[in-house]
Amino acid sequence: MPLALAALTLAAFGIGTTEFVVMGLLPTIAHSLNVSIPDAGYLVSAYALGVVVGAPLLTLAARRLPAKTTLLWLMGLFTVGNVTTALAPNEPVMLVTRFVAGLPHGAFFGVGAVVAAGMVPAGRTAKAVSMMFLGLALANIAGVPLGTYLGTTLGWRWAFVVVALIGVLSLSAIALMIPRQQKAAPNGVRAELAAFRGRDVWCALGIVTVGFASIFTVYSYVAPLLTEASGFTSASVSYLLVLLGVGMTVGNVLGGRAADRALVPSLYTALASLTVVLVLFALAAPMKVPAAIGLFAAGVAGFSLGPIMQTYVMSKAPDHASLVSASVQSAFNIANSLGAYLGGLVISAGLGYTSPVWLGALLALAGLVLAVVITTTTRRGEDTVTPSVPPQPQLNHRE
Repeated sequence: MPLALAALTLAAFGIGTTEFVVMGLLPTIAHSLNVSIPDAGYLVSAYALGVVVGAPLLTLAARRLPAKTTLLWLMGLFTVGNVTTALAPNEPVMLVTRFVAGLPHGAFFGVGAVVAAGMVPAGRTAKAVSMMFLGLALANIAGVPLGTYLGTTLGWRWAFVVVALIGVLSLSAIALMIPRQQKAAPNGVRAELAAFRGRDVWCALGIVTVGFASIFTVYSYVAPLLTEASGFTSASVSYLLVLLGVGMTVGNVLGGRAADRALVPSLYTALASLTVVLVLFALAAPMKVPAAIGLFAAGVAGFSLGPIMQTYVMSKAPDHASLVSASVQSAFNIANSLGAYLGGLVISAGLGYTSPVWLGALLALAGLVLAVVITTTTRRGEDTVTPSVPPQPQLNHRE
């Protein structure tokens, strides 16, 4: 794999850290800002909303810029968003800064996925994309636990100071390691939006939304789940998040390899596995050791979906890969927001901290049913589609 992919991995590491660290710090942030844990959960939703809004808008706004320039501007905005989050005096202000920090997320992964795909031969697209998404998984091994530790010992603001520093390092890495890109062809907005005229892309995005909502129903409240339901101490949460991150890393690698071999069957397998794992996790939650094993398994099953879904949706509109790829992140974070909201609802209803896991299992099953229905009724038997996504013709990913 090209060394330049490491710059995208580092940036994804920073993005993953800021996205997921709030979940591990929910009790700390809630106490500091004098709000309830479900109310603090809206900070997850605010970031996700920023991704949903920013992914298509910033991708379209940057359509005439070289991909490398776009990546630099997006990481600059990401860094500013995290600096202001660290300085936020109260929850209303922090909701705004989290929204700002989320704006570049989807567009970065959209453009980054196309750049990564352009660096490798056909047939290795999913593996290249998974290398970028490896940064998200590694964030849960190192970034999120470190941020959680700093947040619980020195104060939650330090977590976002660290993320801002990662943003600065990512800017330097992109500037030095990503090959210079040719200026993109001046396509109009209407031409870019042509990818969404058919049903295929919308159906694929629907699978993303339902499937990932199951994951974030669980992940959004993983800290109180471990402390309240499983009986772990608050200090243990950061170590357990490392275990979750290892599971995510394993799942990301397995998902990328599976997608390059058999895209649609791997989608079915990932969603079916996630359903079973979450059911077992819910049953095991009251017991410490089984709960830890279930947490690891949930990370494997959940993050195996990442490269699979990214490649699947990109394959539906290869001529508009940047915008479609960014839209995957919009769907991903609609699922993030929806999962946090639904998880908060069942907890507020007094159903306990294991209730989001049961709800997540139901959503994963719904995602599997939706995937089977859509893929078996789509034209040309899409279970035989080869997951090779050529880069957009207007982008040159090499010198």
